[in-house]
Amino acid sequence: MATSDIDILYSQHMAVLQRRADEALRRGGYDHLLIPSGSLHYQLFDDRDYPYAVNPHFKHWLPLTQLPDSWLVHTPGKRPQLIYLQPSDYWHVVPEAPSGWWVDQVDIHIIRKPEEALPLLPKPAARCAIIGERQSALGEYAPNNPQAVVDYLHYQRSYKTGYELALMREAQRIAVRGHRAAVRAFREGLSEFEIHMAYCSATGQDAVDAPYRNIVALDTHGAVLHYTELGRTRPAYPHSFLIDAGASHCGYASDITRTYAYDTASEFHALIDATDAAQIGMGRSVRAGADYKQLHLDAHLTLAGILKDFGVLKVSPEEALATGVSGAFFPHGLGHPLGLQVHDVAGFAASDKGGTIARPQGHPALRMTRVLEPGMVMTIEPGIYFIDLLLSELRQGAHAGSVDWSRVDAFRRYGGIRIEDNVVCTEGDPENITRPAFASVE
Repeated sequence: MATSDIDILYSQHMAVLQRRADEALRRGGYDHLLIPSGSLHYQLFDDRDYPYAVNPHFKHWLPLTQLPDSWLVHTPGKRPQLIYLQPSDYWHVVPEAPSGWWVDQVDIHIIRKPEEALPLLPKPAARCAIIGERQSALGEYAPNNPQAVVDYLHYQRSYKTGYELALMREAQRIAVRGHRAAVRAFREGLSEFEIHMAYCSATGQDAVDAPYRNIVALDTHGAVLHYTELGRTRPAYPHSFLIDAGASHCGYASDITRTYAYDTASEFHALIDATDAAQIGMGRSVRAGADYKQLHLDAHLTLAGILKDFGVLKVSPEEALATGVSGAFFPHGLGHPLGLQVHDVAGFAASDKGGTIARPQGHPALRMTRVLEPGMVMTIEPGIYFIDLLLSELRQGAHAGSVDWSRVDAFRRYGGIRIEDNVVCTEGDPENITRPAFASVE
């Protein structure tokens, strides 16, 4: 993207954020919005800090993800103020002088010590809505996270600006480079740890940069939904590979999953293909006015149909859903909001004034219950798994006869399948921002 393009998009983005902040302050009855970037957390009985995670509200305004003890200040009718900590330090790398497309949109005040922010913060503190972690407190400026302010800002974060979408598309491209490197490593017979390292090398991001811990699962490990152990032993006879890994760009996340069969002539490979085709269809349903709860239930019916086609289920998709049998093979939700955070906020919000929309009964893992609107970015990640714990419970229950257990045994060694794309809801056709990234790398 040309610098001039991102300049324009960022300027428009900042105008949107300022309007939202004005309304949030009006609702909360405050005069100023203060957003501390966050401070370092330290390990117990040690001076070693955990990896720093910036306040997502801070990086919503600024593409700065490694700037602890700094502040963003918004006062209606005035330019945003950035209090930028650039300490005098010889133990650590000091943040560089502010530069880039964003600097012309804010007034910047350089400080050398955290407490130097105090005279620059608006007074009195009681008139400030301060959004952040409790440990970000500085003197009397302690985060109060007013509910009315937070509810409004979180709800509005669902609607991505053109600037945000541009950054998220770049996060896709970075992650796809890693995915391509990872599948090559899998084909070479490498270990989970070695595949993970190939991914990190290709993306140029490690655990500090990545939006979440990479899931790199060989064979039966693919049946553990959040498998992050990274085994060091190379498999003697690899069967399958599931990778759920993303990347970050200027604070925005991608979240992508793919599954591969080592033997491309195997029945498991055909099951992957069927799930992949179904996932594409589900992505096309990300349209304004669609109830995400219903998309999730429809996904259960589709996946149960695939399991029936492959001889795993002996009952109709409708019966499998009604009896909970489909949940033993697809125990998580269809997806979740994506943006500044991997599991972004307001997935259950009833309105910008608060409240929640309940999950469908029997589906406790669903992370999104809202009706889709233009500007929302969702993950679409259907899966089919052969999880011993859930299958054992099913086999001992009243609906054991719904399953051909010999077919289950034939697939156990592969662990599971998950295919995940990131999809933008628009005024018209949805925009899948993951598939084009794979096509461009190919």
